[in-house]
Amino acid sequence: MRERDLVGRQGLFIAEGEVVVRVLLSSARHDTLSLLIAEKRAPALAGALAALPDDAPVYAAAQDVMDAIAGFHIHRGILALGRPRASPSADTLLKEATTDNAGAPTLVVMLVGLANHDNVGGVFRNAAAFGARAVILDSECCDPLYRKAIRVSVGATLLMPFARLAPGADPLAPLLAANYQPIALTTDGATSLARTARPQRAALILGPEGPGLDEALVARCKAVRIEMAPGLDSLNVATASGIALHHFAFGSQAG
Repeated sequence: MRERDLVGRQGLFIAEGEVVVRVLLSSARHDTLSLLIAEKRAPALAGALAALPDDAPVYAAAQDVMDAIAGFHIHRGILALGRPRASPSADTLLKEATTDNAGAPTLVVMLVGLANHDNVGGVFRNAAAFGARAVILDSECCDPLYRKAIRVSVGATLLMPFARLAPGADPLAPLLAANYQPIALTTDGATSLARTARPQRAALILGPEGPGLDEALVARCKAVRIEMAPGLDSLNVATASGIALHHFAFGSQAG
């Protein structure tokens, strides 16, 4: 079964590798339905398997059988079938992010048109590492629960609260309604990131590396750039997100 069919038609996802599967087992946002493991890995995974719900079967198989089932060599030796629980709307998620933060500065991430699974996984990993409260995705972004995105994020997509906007929805509308200042990261931003103070409620807006963010959208945001050495004008979006998120997590706060 192709993964796009599994995700698109049944709303399920695959988690791969011991570290990621352990994250799935600890996540309150998703259910673990079953596991497929290489039989030689079973003794080392006994502790993790004990955390499974009673109705989640574990199938152990020889490595060659497991590879034949998956269609490629599963060198990590463990796959889990997961199902997300009900996902809140962007409005609800943003409200929860500020309510649960006890008045502390709040940082969220908005992804617009980001279709690369490696980049989405990397951004989620950075968002979790630097204390972002949520990730909002527009309808053009790829699925953060795709197996590769989960793997690249080291399970962060299973832990980080996220919501997806409906097709055609204004990506800034829920942010502005919840009093977040949208900060668009763009190579020609008028303000240097290093000189940008952190607002009480900040929403970092990230777009695809090639076309970048739409000019009309950027015009409605505070446009910020990352200073670089002469002759270079761009970074991988996941790398740029890490730099910007670190700045807003630990930089100076607006008065």
